[in-house]
Amino acid sequence: MSLPRPSVLAAAPTPLAADLAPDAAGLAAHVTALLAQGLDGVLVLGTTGEGPSFSVDERLGVLDGLAAAGAPFHRLLVATGCPAVPDTVRLSRHALALGAAGTVVLPPYYYAGVDTEGLYAAYSRIIEGVGHDGAWLYLYNFPYHTGLALEHDLIERLVTTYPDTVGGLKDSSGDLDGMRLLTRAFPRLRVFSGSDRHLRRLVSAGGGGSITALNTVAGDLSAAVRDAPESEAAVAAQNRLDALRDVFRGLPLTAALKEAAVHASWDAGWRRVRPPLRPLTRDEIETVRARLDAGGFRAPATRLAPEAP
Repeated sequence: MSLPRPSVLAAAPTPLAADLAPDAAGLAAHVTALLAQGLDGVLVLGTTGEGPSFSVDERLGVLDGLAAAGAPFHRLLVATGCPAVPDTVRLSRHALALGAAGTVVLPPYYYAGVDTEGLYAAYSRIIEGVGHDGAWLYLYNFPYHTGLALEHDLIERLVTTYPDTVGGLKDSSGDLDGMRLLTRAFPRLRVFSGSDRHLRRLVSAGGGGSITALNTVAGDLSAAVRDAPESEAAVAAQNRLDALRDVFRGLPLTAALKEAAVHASWDAGWRRVRPPLRPLTRDEIETVRARLDAGGFRAPATRLAPEAP
């Protein structure tokens, strides 16, 4: 897939069956519904999609299930980063063989304080181990979760060494100035914000757009920003995005996002999360719903698997 410039992608949650196994058929229906709402693409099995909570075999099974359900892989990015490089290679090769537009790859996490040389070596082994042509690798900078920051010099070295492979970056660091700097320094690199708050300013600076959890329920707002970032409509849409992000303030984001979906009449089975994440408490559910109602927010209504327990 050649994404338009700029682009808005949803970081999709993963529906879970009663035994907390990932439900590929439900995810495929969800992906179809999201793309029908005007999003440019969908990221599956990322942070919001609880990918790190699934085994490698489970993640491979989800990809095969998506393929069996006819999911449009050319519009999908797949999160494949694992602590072990061979697992990342295995997942990435499988995703790309199924036709995925690219893979979003966290640095190998667990060991704190890994330096740039170690991260470069890891990404090099991933790139060379996958051996796929095209701009398929999207770096994933999320130091809050990994404890590892993808610094400018690392990105520069990877882009310089593998100019035809490193296609973009999802930056969830919250550093808007850093994203702008990367956009200026590497015009061919698609720099996506993982924070909705930075969308309009990043797009105005020539950035790639956003890949966020909120695009699952508010992709129309992000699309309005994408299409005309300097317009009054974009300013208004960005303000609404900021207000919607505040709905989830202080709450477990994945569980709260799933609750917002249930509030919009999606099946109650969407409340399930895989440990170590936990479902919302009754008080937290009431908080989410009260904030959504107060702000007049409603996720797109669509009936998706799995069925309510």
